[in-house]
Amino acid sequence: MAEEAKVAAIVPESVLKKRKRNDEWALAKTQATAAQKKKSAENRKIIFKRAEQYAKEYKDQERELIRLKREAKLKGGFYVSPEAKLLFIVRIRGINAMDPKTRKILQLFRLRQIFNGVFLKVNKATVNMLRRVEPYVTYGYGLLSMY
Repeated sequence: MAEEAKVAAIVPESVLKKRKRNDEWALAKTQATAAQKKKSAENRKIIFKRAEQYAKEYKDQERELIRLKREAKLKGGFYVSPEAKLLFIVRIRGINAMDPKTRKILQLFRLRQIFNGVFLKVNKATVNMLRRVEPYVTYGYGLLSMY
């Protein structure tokens, strides 16, 4: 009876190696997940602080704008807000009945297909070209482009 228990208790070496390897992998995995959790918690704190900083910056900009407007009003003048520095342009028409100069301007704006869009810096040349291609595009100034 004792011999039968001894025979049943013998485990092949390959099975022992597999158990040991699986235990090592499980330990490595738990350590990795713990490290990842710690890292993500730190990242969340950093992201939260950054979001607070952005919110504070925007609030400060709004307050500064209000302060400048009030100051100008007290002096009897008026406040002219800064012009936008960035445009977003979207092409809305195809190539039918388009003269070559307009086609070339759209090429320069990188608007080769309908519904393509690009961001461009605002300057005199860009505005003049934009006037030429107005029937073929729509554009606007972004909210953030003023700062």
